Amino acid sequence: MKTLGLLRHAKSDWGPSDKRDFDRGLNERGRKGAALMGRHVREQGTRWDSLIASPAVRVKLTLEAAKLDLAPRWEERLYLADTDTMLDLLRGATGDAVLIAGHNPGLGDMVLELVAPSKENALFDEAKVKFPTASFAVIELPIEDWADIAAESGELVHFKRPRDLDPDLGPER
Repeated sequence: MKTLGLLRHAKSDWGPSDKRDFDRGLNERGRKGAALMGRHVREQGTRWDSLIASPAVRVKLTLEAAKLDLAPRWEERLYLADTDTMLDLLRGATGDAVLIAGHNPGLGDMVLELVAPSKENALFDEAKVKFPTASFAVIELPIEDWADIAAESGELVHFKRPRDLDPDLGPER
């Protein structure tokens, strides 16, 4: 059995800036959400063997605020990666529990790609609507080796958004 965690970067700063997308930081809600979700990831119960992360500034700042006590493997290909790229990276992963920190739409699409139709549940129904910033999902995969990861092979067993833990971090009105 393998366990895949997906953590989207927290709310980024869209203020006036001359920075390129890759270099955008986090806004105040993002910093608060990243810290809250980091605590949740630490308390959720999975012991993560490795962390593969996009090197974008907003992902780095999310992980810094989350304080996950894992040394990230910065992977350029994760910046705005699609599911094929993420699956390719996972096929070379080691350990039983791998956490990916990155971006949408790739992370949300990964949930849709990996969950078997027979395993769709209420968590899946929530995640398929939207995978908001700082969301965290856990997918269990009945495989022995990451090389065997394939579409429709898993079950979403955990899904939390910042607003699930603090209503003040819900959608802006």
